[in-house]
Order: sequence, then structure tokens, then C-alpha cells
Amino acid sequence: MIEEKIIYILDTNILLHEPFAFLSFQEHDVVVPMTVLEELDSIKDRRKDVSRDARVAIRALEDTLAQATPEEVLAGVKLPQTDELHPSGCLSIFNDYALEQTSGTLSFNENDNRIINTALHIQAVKSSKKVVLVTKDINMRLKAKGAGLAHVEDYRTDQLIDDIRFLTKGYHKFDGDFWEKIKNCESETEGRNTTHFVDRDIVPVTYVNEYLIDESESFAGKVTGWDEEKLAILDIGRDRLMSKNAWGIHPKNIYQGMALDALLDPNIDLVILTGPAGCGKTLLALASALEQVIERGLYDKVIVTRSTPEIAESIGFLPGTEEEKMAPWLAAITDSLEVLHKQDENMNSSLNYIMDKANIQFKSVNFMRGRSIQNALVLLDECQNLTASQLKTIITRCGEGTKLVCSGNLAQIDSNYLTAVTSGLTYIVERFKSFPGSTTINLNGVVRSRLASFAEENL
Repeated sequence: MIEEKIIYILDTNILLHEPFAFLSFQEHDVVVPMTVLEELDSIKDRRKDVSRDARVAIRALEDTLAQATPEEVLAGVKLPQTDELHPSGCLSIFNDYALEQTSGTLSFNENDNRIINTALHIQAVKSSKKVVLVTKDINMRLKAKGAGLAHVEDYRTDQLIDDIRFLTKGYHKFDGDFWEKIKNCESETEGRNTTHFVDRDIVPVTYVNEYLIDESESFAGKVTGWDEEKLAILDIGRDRLMSKNAWGIHPKNIYQGMALDALLDPNIDLVILTGPAGCGKTLLALASALEQVIERGLYDKVIVTRSTPEIAESIGFLPGTEEEKMAPWLAAITDSLEVLHKQDENMNSSLNYIMDKANIQFKSVNFMRGRSIQNALVLLDECQNLTASQLKTIITRCGEGTKLVCSGNLAQIDSNYLTAVTSGLTYIVERFKSFPGSTTINLNGVVRSRLASFAEENL
């Protein structure tokens, strides 16, 4: 049965969220109201990151409609097809400024109302078709339904999961003893490393660098590969994980042990740390960075960056250099440095020495675009407040010999435009879970105080 064509009307925030969103509706038709073009035009010249998305969206629309006549633009221009088996719909511009104010329409004083009126008009004119207004504005969705629009949706094409409870944790925990569940096992030993080959169905869905633990006090492994029949597990052992050490920091539980193992593994290019406040994400990342830069000499410098409260738009008019401007937003890093050196006779001198020795640089996300970072360890803190596009910008800046550590708490999103499922952190966890050069660890079980523990569970 062939699904009937749907008409999707896009709000401005959809094209700002994903400039090429109009290409994501398969065989269905897409309508862009004239008011949306006006809003994109007013945004494109602002000195903010969102302006780039507005310009990209405008160029993408122009490229699609460049060869069309005015009549064709109003009627609909066929969108590019991905392949012959999947036909595309049409893209059209609707002149909502030609609509007349009637008793049944919303006031034309607001742009949102003009877009809703466009959807209501198309719904009335093409009553035989399903007409859907797509917007990320919750209030606009409520207004549209209240005005009589039958179908209003959020843009979910780029959402890889609907509930963060199903987000990859980076490990699989078995009930009871792992070895009691194994019927067939072959082992190979090379040096001090032992790899076990067990039946593939012991963990039907798994990824390279995913850790395996159980309720015993001895077993811990890491998936290193598989085929249709066998699963390769590197036998690490709990004692080996718990004995990990970075700049004097030892793991307090098995989750921190797995995180430290991944952070210190030179074969892993991307480490993603998630978990509640106080579970040790920033401290472990910084300790491993100092260990690998100063003690092991694996990297030349440490670059620390994070989103600022304006969602990486502006760091304001604070006095000083870029690093001095970023200092208030990177207090979590300096706090962790103080923890690592609180026993030193002169802590301030130690901090200054370490900052210089490890070549620690505080950078703003604003100025990461266009850079090529070589042989560095990049710490990206609080990245739950970044969009997928912003994270992509940072990840693509990482050149040869660079390792990226992303950390964040999806329960503490400060951005008004993001939720846990639309956060860039969620996006990269799902996108990179099958990449053999990355791993994700969800840290559990450690908080800094009884107060923080109670707040995390009850507020």
C-alpha cells in the first residue's frame, strides 16, 4: 500500500536547527512560508553562530529553486531524489502575505501566527490531504492546535532515540557470574593480554570497546571484535581496572575504572563520559590528560573548551584575553586542578607550573571553527548544552594524533533550545557507538556529598 502524500509546512526554527531539513521528507511535499524566508533574512547577518545556519539554509533553498520559474516555485519544484526507488516530493514557497485577515484566523501581527495561518489555509484548500505544521516551538504547536490545525509535529528526523534510558552506556552488566553463562570458550594469550572467543549470542548487540562486567569481584572484559559466530573479549580483570592510576587518581568504583582505562588507551580517539553531577567525569578526564601529556609525553598540549551560557554564541565583554574571558566558565577545570594538587606545599605555584608544563589552553567554542588541532588532548566539558552541529565542528577540527574527551550530564541542560534527546551529547553517543576508535562510559555510583546525592535523586 502506497502512503498518501503529506504536505509539511516548515517553521523557521526547523531550518535553523537543520538547514537541509527540507530534504528529509522523502516523497512528501514541503512548503516554506514567505515569513520563514523573512525571518531567515533577519537572522543571517547577526554576529552569532545561528546566523551561519540561516545562511546555509538560504543557500540550500536557492540551489534547489534556482532554475525554477515563479510559477513553478509557487506550484512546487521537485526535490532531488536519493535513488530511483525512493521518489522525492516537491518544494514550494507560499506567499502568506497575500492571505486576508478573516474572523477565523489569528492576528497577522506575529510571524508565528502568519505561519499558522498558512497551514490553516492549506488545510482548508487541500482538505483531501494531510497537512502537518513542523515546528520545534512547543507554544506554537499549542497555538496551532488551538486554532484548528489537525496535525502539528516536532522535527524528529535527526533524533536517533526517543528516550535517553535506551542510550548506550558503554558496558554490559551480567547478572551473577559471567563464566557460568559460557558454554564454549577458546583463549589466546599474547604477552600479558588474554583474549577469549565465546559464542556470539552471549551478547546479541554489542560494539567494539564495550566493556563487559558481572556481579562477581573478578571478571571484567572489553569487546575487541566479532564475527557471525564468535565474540572476541579481552580479559582485563577487575583488579587490573581498579589499579589504574592517572596523576595520583585511582578509580573509586568499576565505572570509574572503565572510564580511566578508556581515557588512558592511546588506541581510542574519542571518549564520551556521561553521568550525574559529582561522578568524577571532569576530574578523571583532567587527571588522565596530565598523565599522558606530562608523564607519558603522548600529546603536546591540553585544550579545554566548553559551551558558555549563551550556547557558545558570545562570551560577553569580560576583560582580558580569550583564556581570561573563558576562565569563569571553566572553573570546573581549575577546581579539579586544585583537588589534584591540594597536598602540595604551595598549591598556586604548582598550578602555574602544571598549566605551563602541560601547555593547558582554555579556548572558546566560538573560535574552534577552521582550526586544525594536531597531537593534542582536547577536553570538551558540559557538552550536553551543545547541538549536534556544534559538536561536529569540534570533532572535525581534531587532526592527526589528537584525542577528544567529551563529558556531560543530560539531566542538567541549560539551553532553552535543547532537550535530552536532541542534545549533541546524545547524538554523538549514538552516532559513534559503532566507531571502533571510540567508547562511551556512563558513570554511576559516586557523588561528592550526601547533599549532592539527595539532590540528584529528589529534585
